[in-house]
Amino acid sequence: MSTVLASEGGYQSFSFRGGEWAVLASCALIALIALAVGLRLRRGVLREDRGTPKMIEISSLIHEGALAYLRRQTRTIVVVLIPLAVVVFVTSVQVSRPDGSVALSFWQSGLFRTLAFIAGCTLSGLTGYIGMTAATQGNVRTAAAARRGSLPDALRVAFRTGGVAGMFTVGLGLLGATIIIAAFQNTSSAILVGFGFGGSLLALFLRVGGGIFTKAADVGADLVGKVEKNIPEDDPRNPATIADNVGDNVGDCAGMASDLFESYEVTLVASIILGVAAFSSVGANPALGLIFPLAARGIGVLASIAGVYAVRAKPGATDALKPINRGFLLAGVLTVLGTGAVALLYVGNDASRMSLVGWRVFGAVVVGLVLAQVVSRLTAYYTGTEHKPVQEIADAAQTGPATVVLSGTASGLESSVYAVIAIALAIGVSLTLGGGNLQFSLYLVALCGMGMLATTGVVVSEDTFGPVSDNAAGIAEMSGEFNNEAQRIMVSLDAVGNTTKAVTKGFAIGSAVIAAVALFASFLQTAAGEIFTPATLRSLLDGPRGVFDSLPINVADPKVFIGLLLGGAVPFLFSSLAIRAVSRTAGVVVREVRSQFSDGGIMAGTKRPDYGPVIDICTTASLRELTTPALLAVLTPVVIGFGIGWTALGAFLAAVIVTGQLLANYLSNSGGAWDNAKKYIEDGNHGGKGSPAYVAAVIGDTIGDPFKDTAGPGLNPLIKVMNLVSLLILPAIISVADGPHALDPSGVSLAIAAGALAVLVSAMVVSARRGSIDIRGVLALPEGGLVPELPGEAGSHEAIDLTPLAGTHRG
Repeated sequence: MSTVLASEGGYQSFSFRGGEWAVLASCALIALIALAVGLRLRRGVLREDRGTPKMIEISSLIHEGALAYLRRQTRTIVVVLIPLAVVVFVTSVQVSRPDGSVALSFWQSGLFRTLAFIAGCTLSGLTGYIGMTAATQGNVRTAAAARRGSLPDALRVAFRTGGVAGMFTVGLGLLGATIIIAAFQNTSSAILVGFGFGGSLLALFLRVGGGIFTKAADVGADLVGKVEKNIPEDDPRNPATIADNVGDNVGDCAGMASDLFESYEVTLVASIILGVAAFSSVGANPALGLIFPLAARGIGVLASIAGVYAVRAKPGATDALKPINRGFLLAGVLTVLGTGAVALLYVGNDASRMSLVGWRVFGAVVVGLVLAQVVSRLTAYYTGTEHKPVQEIADAAQTGPATVVLSGTASGLESSVYAVIAIALAIGVSLTLGGGNLQFSLYLVALCGMGMLATTGVVVSEDTFGPVSDNAAGIAEMSGEFNNEAQRIMVSLDAVGNTTKAVTKGFAIGSAVIAAVALFASFLQTAAGEIFTPATLRSLLDGPRGVFDSLPINVADPKVFIGLLLGGAVPFLFSSLAIRAVSRTAGVVVREVRSQFSDGGIMAGTKRPDYGPVIDICTTASLRELTTPALLAVLTPVVIGFGIGWTALGAFLAAVIVTGQLLANYLSNSGGAWDNAKKYIEDGNHGGKGSPAYVAAVIGDTIGDPFKDTAGPGLNPLIKVMNLVSLLILPAIISVADGPHALDPSGVSLAIAAGALAVLVSAMVVSARRGSIDIRGVLALPEGGLVPELPGEAGSHEAIDLTPLAGTHRG
């Protein structure tokens, strides 16, 4: 059945004129400029001094371990993507023009959408690879700059290393979308869904796999090294320390770069799907609804370039966060000015059915930028060492691990509520700007998400800055060649990096919800395009409410309510799988590290630690464990949609969005708060390192590790993958269903659902049968108290010669 305006898989009626082609050409040029800036930043970083031979050797181990992991992960992902590419092809539909002629046949639609899916996967994976590679090259150069006693130089190297990832993220994202729109024009919405799905799926793989790797290594290193042996975090005597530093890159760099790439794409896809119908409904040129989001994104890219170069610290500066905030603020101001000019001069205010359209779209983008600031401030408040929530957790550490866990849990739960309120207010303001036209209002919600991620280039730079600084601090600790001012600089950068990492997680979570709301609206439009005749659909889309009153999802319907219940449960099951994977793997890491320490040779300085086995453990386990969460994300919508019906699937998506948002904020913020409570004590509060309060805080931190870096961030791509899978399969669900408005599953529907359910249940059973690691004794401490006596003060060891160790890593 053909659709007229806004159905995914449908034909959007508009025509490009000279102005639209000029914007497309400008966006392509801006994307290429961003890529050129990324290459320039990379060359600048690589020209920096790498420090001493010992620092170079440590950095090489981290770099090689990260690349080895990513290569093995790529092989695993390719095996999974092949059958999914087939699914993308077979769920495609013929695209017809309003006059009934064929715009894209089934084979053309399937081929192009599958190619777009592969392109989305490739570009998302490429952004992750580039971000990780840049970080493993910039970490030692940041440490070398700090060793010279220059905070401005160290900040510049670290942030511009992040800028490499940021520029490639926005450049590749903008270029891919621009090419698809220019090539397919009226049918581009169908192709862009495949592109967005590919990006989201890769982000899910990289986020979950990298998160399992990094947190298993981190938990294992902390429990044995910090608690049992009372040695610093990056002490080279700890056999898990190289794996921990590798994990920072494969989780925080590769995972987050890919995550923000897909957020960047999905918000654009949602805006484009809704834009043509929205502008038609207010009597404006429909092409503007598609082109304006692209133009706004191009302006954001230029603003991000300026923001990255604006991050400079003055000579003698001691606070690295101020220059970063200044760069982010500059990017936001430039985005407001540029977007305002495009909205007022290009979009204009001359729509026949609504006044001030240009001001309204501009206002929606500004609302998104404000929301980004609000989410940033909320995240900083609940995870920063200078604020009350983290200090309360640190105070609770004086009475033991239990009160640390309780205090952090309460703080994380509270933060979720305020984050949801902020997002709800932003959506409410966007709806108000819509002036009662629901179609246009939902488009403005999508633009709000666009505004939130307008300065993604700077946001990715901030995120990558975190693990670069963390790695640099590790290299400084392991080399044993830093003291006084150099050490102070590294501690300062590492602390700022923790803040920027937490803030960017808040961006990703908030943008995921906004994008999902917009995709949910396009879900209903897709259903309408498959159910109603072209004439009926055309009359509905002419009204301000569009199709939304004609296809209500009634939660009083028991089938719909079942979908709602199951949707609310999925984020909890997904988080359980991710956290259990970290627990299993960390248990093996703890045993390996303990076995290496058991003969006393490492602590006596007579034996070198072997870093290779821990890297192997984390690599193998993370790749094995990521399959089941990925299948849960892809197959659950298939089971619900074909097995119960498309209305139940709609309710399922609504529940996933709500519970996923709440749970993601809770996990990320509580984990970040536990981490910084530990750092607050490390700074000398409540007895400092080695005190009973510190041991309690470390245990809280290890609990929070999989919360903030595995399960919490993994929920972002989960929400969007489920929405995009639902869009992809919805035409097929409706076409094989029975009953009026396709509300009853047919025999074919039930067979498809049963097959998907069998695969999913099998994966769950296999995952459960892997068995949990017996971690009794993980927290058992040596006789003589919480803090065992060591030969000499903690941290006073001689740096171990790492030169012979390059060949030991088998990852």
